[in-house]
Order: sequence, then C-alpha cells, then structure tokens
Amino acid sequence: MNGLIQSINHTIQLFHDWLTGFGAIGTVAWLVLLILLIAVPVIISVAFYVVWERKLIGWMHVRHGPMYVGFGVFQAFADVFKLLFKEVIQPSSASKFLFILAPLITLAPAFAAWAVVPFDDKLVLANVNAGLLYLLAMTSLGVYGIILAGWASNSKYAVLGAMRSAAQVISYEISMGFALVGVLVAAGSLNMTDIVHAQAGRFGLFSWFWLPLLPLFLIYFISGVAETNRAPFDVVEGESEIVAGHMVEYSGSQFALFFLAEYANMILVSFLTALFFLGGWLSPIPASWIPDVPVVSTLLGNGWWWLLAKVAFFASVFIWFRAAFPRYRYDQIMRLGWKVFIPIAIFWIFVTALLAYYGVIAPGNGMGGQA
Repeated sequence: MNGLIQSINHTIQLFHDWLTGFGAIGTVAWLVLLILLIAVPVIISVAFYVVWERKLIGWMHVRHGPMYVGFGVFQAFADVFKLLFKEVIQPSSASKFLFILAPLITLAPAFAAWAVVPFDDKLVLANVNAGLLYLLAMTSLGVYGIILAGWASNSKYAVLGAMRSAAQVISYEISMGFALVGVLVAAGSLNMTDIVHAQAGRFGLFSWFWLPLLPLFLIYFISGVAETNRAPFDVVEGESEIVAGHMVEYSGSQFALFFLAEYANMILVSFLTALFFLGGWLSPIPASWIPDVPVVSTLLGNGWWWLLAKVAFFASVFIWFRAAFPRYRYDQIMRLGWKVFIPIAIFWIFVTALLAYYGVIAPGNGMGGQA
C-alpha cells in the first residue's frame, strides 16, 4: 500500500508540474482545483450528514427516519433541490445589499477555515506555521454574517434572534480560544500538523492531549456545540416567538446558505476536536502492539481513516445531544460560558504550563515527559 501511495503522490506531482508550467494561469488553476477538492467533499458531506442526523434521531425515537427517496440516502439531495427552486423573497424594507451579503459572510469563513486543516501527514492545502491563529480568525468572522442578517432584515424578530446568537457565539468563542491556548502550550507550536505530531507517543491513545487536557477537551467540544447554535444551545429560535432567529426573513437558496454554513461548522468542529485532542490521524494502538503483517500493519497504523472515524464519532455526538437534552434557558447558557467554562479554562492553562515546565507533558511523548 505504501508503494501505491508513493505512486499516487508521484502522479500528482507530475500533474502539478505540468499545470504550473503554463505560468500564472496554471498556478491559479492548481489553487482552484485544490480548493474544489476540499469544498466539494465538504458540501457532499453536509448532505449525507443531514441524512445521518435524521436517521439517527429516528432510531433514538424508535422511528425509521428517511426511507423512501433512494432508501433515504438521497433525501438530503431532494431537500437541496427543493430549496434551490423555491422563490427567494426579500422584505421590501430590507437593506437589499446587506441582506444578500449576510449569508455569504456566514458561509465564507466556514469554508476558508478548511485551508489549514490537515487530513493526513502530507494532505493539507496550506501547512502554514500560524495555522492555529488563522483558524481562530476565520471561525470568529461568522458572527458578522449573523448580525448583518438580523439587522438587514429590518425585522424586530430577526434583530432579537441575531443579538441572542451573536452574544452566545462570542461568549463561547472565548472559551474555545482559551482551550486552544492549552493545546498551544502542550504542543509548543501553532502549526496544525505539528500539534498532531506532538501527540505521537509510545502509549498510543494515552499519549494524546485528551488526557492531560481533559477539562479543556470537554470545554472545547461543548463550546463548539454552543458556537454552532446547536441543541441544547439553540436559543436562536426563541421560545416566545418560535421563529428562526436572524434567518426568519430568508427563504430558498439564501436560507440554504445558512443551513450549509451551520452543518459545515459542525463538521469543522468535529475535525478540530479530533486533531487537537485525539491525535488526528494517529492510531490509538501503540506501535509496538501492531503486528508486522502487510495489510494489518497499514490499517492499524497511522492514517486518514482514523481521523475520519473520530470525526464521525463527534459528528454523531452533536446529533445525540439534540435528541437527548432539552434546551437550556438563555441565562443558563450565558452563566455556563462566563462563570464556569472561562474560569476553568484559565485555571487549566496554568496547570498545563506547569506540567509542560516540569516535563510531565512533552511533545511526542504525551504524559510521561521525555523518553
């Protein structure tokens, strides 16, 4: 299998050299191709994620879920076509330019963040050294789309929903940022690939950051659920007005963009949780335990399939939360973010710094210091 991977890499390199031989046009075409190789799978993943959500919640409620359109598999595509062909209605008193711009501002950062997300040791669009900072910058821009959507709609319901959502997103963004400071201290790098490599150790899954950074791990994922406005933190839809918050005046393809951004962010949070705390593509099995059998050693060793398995687990936990927990009151949500998560995160940053200073945590050796 290693020979096959090397052959594929050689073919890709030859194609890259041929395309860039056309000068600036070829370079732009190569970049566009790389962007499409990430954007298209993300869009398709969102479609199947919606199907998986409806099926999983159905099973939890002892129902079948979607089962007619292509045995339920293509139900999401039917919904997409329905949204695309529905009439796009704009309120007559809305700010038309900002009304159109808002869903684009919400969607663009959700896709731009994928530029620095590594899928394997060599499979990343931009392996930049400040990848973590870029990620924080991109994920924090989505709130502008939410605020603009509520304000540009010129509707009191939309403005109230936008204010609720924006306050919640900003509050939990602070918690997520502090949790990532702990990851930075433990890994000693802002590079996403280096953060994964820092979790490689002789203890397998016990070398990953989830163990020494357990409070930050829980804070990061729960804050990710809150930042994406998912249940039980979905207070964008107010209890009194029962409308879709800042999206109440949107329909058709414009509403579909908000929908796409929400689910793309859920998948992104699942990826980032796996990369920062669960070793990314690293195998949970210690290398010394893997038998030296050609196919078995490849499958049980490090690879992108481990990353996808971890992402599938966290994406399913999003759905489980929605099916199992009632919605929190708004004051409870804000209290959890400001009075619980932020103090614990700040405290554990100091604990992590002490563990790193005294060699309890060392990049590449996990809990246990230098080998």
